[in-house]
Amino acid sequence: LMLSVLSSVEIDLTAFRQTALACVLVALMMALLGVVIPRMAGHDVRAYLPSFVFPNVGNMGLPVCMLAFGDEGLALALAFFMVLSIAHFPAGILLAGGRSAGGVAGLFKMPVLYAIFIGLLLLWQGWRLPPPIENSVRLIGGMTIPLMLITLGVSLQRLQVKQWKQALAYSVLRIGGGLLVGLFVVWLLDMQGVGRGIVLIQASMPVAVFNYLFAERYQRQPEAVAGMVVMSTLMSFATVPLLLLYLL
Repeated sequence: LMLSVLSSVEIDLTAFRQTALACVLVALMMALLGVVIPRMAGHDVRAYLPSFVFPNVGNMGLPVCMLAFGDEGLALALAFFMVLSIAHFPAGILLAGGRSAGGVAGLFKMPVLYAIFIGLLLLWQGWRLPPPIENSVRLIGGMTIPLMLITLGVSLQRLQVKQWKQALAYSVLRIGGGLLVGLFVVWLLDMQGVGRGIVLIQASMPVAVFNYLFAERYQRQPEAVAGMVVMSTLMSFATVPLLLLYLL
């Protein structure tokens, strides 16, 4: 999906860079909340921090941004997604698994990082893929968003909420805090139009399913993380339409 969009859509590089910078600022501010709030509540920071920093900007964020703003919105949403992905796989794995995660060497086994590198190289140089490869990538990329939505549904069906009050509180902080941080960042960077909308949508997404997968793989309180994934996703059924109504 990244290769097909970045190699075929006309993208304003200034807007692309600004969206990527906004993502970095949002992630840093949410990381601060993710350290302070669990520590004040007496919870394991390493278990809860990823859920603050890494929302569901892929499975849910990309389809919503494409629905709201079309191909231009999808391209800018990919900028947000790529920045978080670069951080999510190393940080999410290391926070959940520590030394048992395999260290830096394990990062080179992540295909998404190679896709990001190639996509950014194409965008930077203004290159296009050879037509046979471009056609194949476009066909496969077109399947990605429907598969993301199906995967999200299957993943949610398997999760259970056991500590719903705690999950609800953290879900409010994830979505509400993300929106407030997003509003501050777009004001700080003086972002307008599609870029502003993309940052606000992506910053206020629910907890990503990947956080649960990492927590389950390395047994870092997976039940608590699962509760946040389910509860925040249920909340987004109300918050996302309201945000789109505000933006559009």
